[in-house]
Amino acid sequence: MSPQPAKQRDRALHLFGQGGLVRMPDLRDAGVGPETVARLVRDGTVVRVARGLYELADTIPDTRRSLAEASALVPKGVICLTSALQFHELTLQMPSSVWIAIDRAGWKPRVDYPPVRFVRFSSHALAGEVKRHLIEGIEVPVFEPAKSIVDCFRYRNKIGLDIALEGLLKGLRGGRVTPDQLWEFARTARVWSVMRPYVEAMVADGA
Repeated sequence: MSPQPAKQRDRALHLFGQGGLVRMPDLRDAGVGPETVARLVRDGTVVRVARGLYELADTIPDTRRSLAEASALVPKGVICLTSALQFHELTLQMPSSVWIAIDRAGWKPRVDYPPVRFVRFSSHALAGEVKRHLIEGIEVPVFEPAKSIVDCFRYRNKIGLDIALEGLLKGLRGGRVTPDQLWEFARTARVWSVMRPYVEAMVADGA
């Protein structure tokens, strides 16, 4: 393991070199003070992409950057609904906000950017079928495909039934989900009676 650079500026650049997005708490833990960060921003070396979130100015952005930015600012949240479908390539919709599930009894963080829409989940629902993906150096928790599709039916009045149906069709047709997986999650979420006709019709149609 290489020794940590002595100067604050070098420490900061060393940290930025490890990944795309860096949070202010991570900079503080590395011994980099806010004055050094401010100077890096003023001289154009670093840009502030959101409150408490920075990156090198010449970073080439990932198309999923907004998910990483939102997850960095809402560390206890999970990417869900249309944002999860879009991540899994189960919809062509590009949501204008990042959908994030948070605990029903938890604190809702204030996020100025990127635009975020919060959904309250029970602790049990929030913990199941989550996989963490590394995007621009940030761990991004995302619900797995089957649960994401079922949640879209559960919150169809918020996102629209058409998006839920698109996710279901793409999930079945692409082999990303099975009817048994959907039944298991839909039964728990109490939306199987809503989903069943669509699932049966798509399976009968060879989806």
